[in-house]
Amino acid sequence: MAGEGMRGFLPPFKHFATSAIHAGQEPEQWRSGAVVPPISLSTTFKQRAPGEHAGYEYSRSGNPTRDCLEKAVAALDGAKYCLAYSSGLGALLNICHLLKTGDTVICMDDVYGGTNRYFKRIASENNLKVIFVDCTKPKCLEDAITPETKLVWLETPTNPTLKVIDIRACADVVHRYPGVLLAVDNSFMSSYFQRPLSLGADICVTSATKYINGHSDVLMGLVSVNRDDLYERLKFLQYSLGAVPSPFDCFLCNRGLKTLHIRMKLHFQNGLAVAKFLESHPHVEKVIYPGLPSHPQYEVMQKQCTGCPGMVTFYVKGNIKNASAFLKNLKVFTLAESLGGYESLAEHPAIMTHASVPEEERRALGITDTLIRLSVGLEDEEDLLADLDQALRAAFA
Repeated sequence: MAGEGMRGFLPPFKHFATSAIHAGQEPEQWRSGAVVPPISLSTTFKQRAPGEHAGYEYSRSGNPTRDCLEKAVAALDGAKYCLAYSSGLGALLNICHLLKTGDTVICMDDVYGGTNRYFKRIASENNLKVIFVDCTKPKCLEDAITPETKLVWLETPTNPTLKVIDIRACADVVHRYPGVLLAVDNSFMSSYFQRPLSLGADICVTSATKYINGHSDVLMGLVSVNRDDLYERLKFLQYSLGAVPSPFDCFLCNRGLKTLHIRMKLHFQNGLAVAKFLESHPHVEKVIYPGLPSHPQYEVMQKQCTGCPGMVTFYVKGNIKNASAFLKNLKVFTLAESLGGYESLAEHPAIMTHASVPEEERRALGITDTLIRLSVGLEDEEDLLADLDQALRAAFA
C-alpha cells in the first residue's frame, strides 16, 4: 500500500519515487524535448562571446548529464545541493581538502577498508591527525573532540560489522563545537532508507557504486549538502581536483536511480529472510543484521531509518577452513567484493575488503577469520536460502 512503512521503522520519505523519476529530468531543458536525459559527451561548449556561455564551459566544471544526476540525488537526499565524483574515495579526498595542516579528523573505528587505508596511510602522512573512536557511544566521541578537531566521519551501518550509530545524538555533540563538520557515509543505506542531513549531518557521502546505481557497472561517489558556503567550497574543489565522473557513468547512475525504491524494498525483504534463516542455522555462530531485534542498536535503526538494506554479516562456526569452504561452495551467491547490486555477493572481509586493516585492529573490531559479509541481491528468496544451506552443509561435510 502506498506510503505504508516497514513495521517499527520510520514511514517512507514522501514523494521519493516521483522525485527519483522526475527531479532534474525536465524534457524542456533539451532542445529536442527528450524525456530521457541524453549523454552529453562533449568536453567543451560554444560561447556566445568571450566569457559569455550558456551555463557550461568545460566538462570538468559542469556537464549537462552530470547536472541531471546531481539534481536528482539532491532531491532524494533531502538536500539543496549534490556533487558527483569519480569514486567514493574521490569524494572523501575532496572533503578532506576542506581541512588544513594540523587539523584532526575523528573517524568511526569500524569503517570501509578503503576509508581506513586513506586515513591511516595517506591523510595521516600528509599533516592531518586521524583518531579512531567507537561513535556508537556519543560520550566517547565528545571525549575525543579537541580544539583541533575539524571533521567527524561516521559510517552507519558500519562496514563490515554493521554497528549502527545514532546520527542525531552525534550531531548534537559535534555542533556544540563551532567549526567541526559532521560527515556520514550513507553507502550501506541509500537515501531510500536513511537521510543523514535530516538527522543533523553537514555532509552526506554515498558510494553510488553500491545501491544508488545498483547494477555493479559504475564507479562513483556522491556528496550532498544544504549549506551554501560548504557547497561553494566543495564545488571549487571538484573543479580544481578534477575527480569527476564521466557523462556515460552519470547516465547509467541516473537510470539506476529510477528503480531505487523498488530495489531497496526487495533488498530488505530478502536480507531479512536470509538473516532469520542464518540465525536458526546449526552451522552459524552469530548473525548481525540491523533489522533483527537481536541487533544491539535495533531501536536506533528503527528511530532513524525507514528500513534496512540487504547487508548481512555472520560468523560461521569452526575456523577459516570452514569459512573458505562455505564461500567456495556457493552457487547463487558470487564470491566477490563490493555490494548493493541486483546480484547476491559474499566475501571474507579479513582476507578481502579489510585486508589492509592491521590484524590486531581487525580482531579488536570483530573482523575475524570466520566473519562472512553478504550483500543479498534480488534473486528468488527460496533460491538464496537453499544456496546458503547447501554451502554451509558442504563446509562441514
